Amino acid sequence: MDAIRKNDLSTPVEQLHSNEQLKLRSRFLRGTLEQSLAEPLTGSIAADDALLTKFFGVYQQDDRDLREERRVSRLEPLYSFMVRVRLPGGVCTARQWLALDAQARATANGQLRMTTRQTFQFHGVLKHNLAKHIQGIAAAGLDTIAACGDDNRNVICTANPLFSRAHAEATATARKLSEHLMPRTAAYRELLLQQPASSGLPENEEPLYGPTYLPRKFKIAIAVPPSNDVDIYAHDLGFVAIVENGEIVGYNVLVGGGMGMTHKVPTTFPRLSTLAGFCNAEEIVEVAEHTMCIQRDFGDRLDRAHARFKYTIEDRGIEWFKAELARRRGKPLEPARAFGFTTNGDRYGWHRGEDGRWHCTVFIRNGRIADSAEAPLMSTLRQIASELPVVFALTTNRNVTLAGVEDADRSRIDALLLAGGLAGLSSPAGLEQNAMACVALPTCGLAMAESERYLPSLLHKLEALVEAAGLADTPITIRMSGCPNGCSRPFLAEIGLVGKAPGKYNLYLGGSPRGERLNSLCRENIGEQQILDALRPLLNAYASERAGGEAFGDFLIRTGALSRAS
Repeated sequence: MDAIRKNDLSTPVEQLHSNEQLKLRSRFLRGTLEQSLAEPLTGSIAADDALLTKFFGVYQQDDRDLREERRVSRLEPLYSFMVRVRLPGGVCTARQWLALDAQARATANGQLRMTTRQTFQFHGVLKHNLAKHIQGIAAAGLDTIAACGDDNRNVICTANPLFSRAHAEATATARKLSEHLMPRTAAYRELLLQQPASSGLPENEEPLYGPTYLPRKFKIAIAVPPSNDVDIYAHDLGFVAIVENGEIVGYNVLVGGGMGMTHKVPTTFPRLSTLAGFCNAEEIVEVAEHTMCIQRDFGDRLDRAHARFKYTIEDRGIEWFKAELARRRGKPLEPARAFGFTTNGDRYGWHRGEDGRWHCTVFIRNGRIADSAEAPLMSTLRQIASELPVVFALTTNRNVTLAGVEDADRSRIDALLLAGGLAGLSSPAGLEQNAMACVALPTCGLAMAESERYLPSLLHKLEALVEAAGLADTPITIRMSGCPNGCSRPFLAEIGLVGKAPGKYNLYLGGSPRGERLNSLCRENIGEQQILDALRPLLNAYASERAGGEAFGDFLIRTGALSRAS
């Protein structure tokens, strides 16, 4: 059954999911947010307004570590807000880096966090600072609109626009797509930037989205082979650059990917995107708009658990999509062209780009930029941004590349990293170089188990296993998520751990280091010792039986070891 269409409200409103009804009556996302923000007796905003602020890159959260203590003391939860920046392609100038660093210390919790969608998010922003915080981001020439919500999210692409002409074009295209598909509502400017209100509400305030926006979030990624650092198959819409003589001539189009699922609900599942065809470079905005609008018109608005584009494609089929896209465009996609990937990881340390300038990728543990007793990471990166005109290129693996470094400046960056005790971060060793965890507890309201805070401890124990097996420094992709929504893309990892309950995880094995294969559930609802016991014999077998440079996930599939371990 077709879901509600943008200009067709024939489906009775009362049959729509409650979120759809809220969007419809919200006056293009205004709701009662003005009153909520002005209410002085609580650190929270009204529940409906909390849903609407997601469209502006804002999530209401509370410290779950303190919930019970505050409940006993008859205090409301310790509310604060997470604020996420819209940063297409993950590109940040030195000036913007310094501005965001200052904003983190002035109106957030003093830290910057990089996300798996190639941007920054701030935590600990209190309600009375929320508008001021977002205005500070705006002063740096950035914004937070559409960083969350039922719209097109931050458009990501293979990191570093200065590495080659193709990378520069991919980044420019990511920015173009993000701007074109951005919501047009004036509510963001009125309520958070506190600019003059619009006179009246024009019926076409959202010419692409309409009053109910999209059924769920929509994610776009651009990959420049041979790197699949963006995990192109994990997104609603993916574009794979086809490069000839150093120039992008067009893009292969992939549709219907997504990572999220719900435990014990077989109608929800992660899905790899499906190759649909090829479009010329100048057609990419048109293809993206029509694809997003197909999901706007056919996505499920009755059941949010079934509302992602992957289910639209799974239910209707790729041939239906290609025909619908051709009908809207007036012509079909061309046949897909050949491409291949070698890795979905980051290349650490120094490397020289096409124009001769240097680029240094620095490892950032779990994407958290903060000073610690171990190393003054935030201060060191602040000093680099203050002294050198580098571009900060964020990766979707939550590391950062210091890009566009001249020969004369390379030694200065090395000296600053060394002085800050960070020299080793440009070439991390062992399992950590390909490990990633979501934020999870204490701030994520969906988390069922620890992730970011626990992964370093587990990696230490896993390192002992790989060293005992003779696999020290062998790259293995490890992803951990505190819940099955899969923000860290665990279902693509060679070893994926998905939170089930406090201290308990589902163990997934057999993904590819190139990011083009889903892993499989091996063990369910197990603790740390069971995780180690399950992996030990597999790692030992891998050490003795692997073929040449065969990856761990590939070995498990080739030998059938995965099926024997389940």
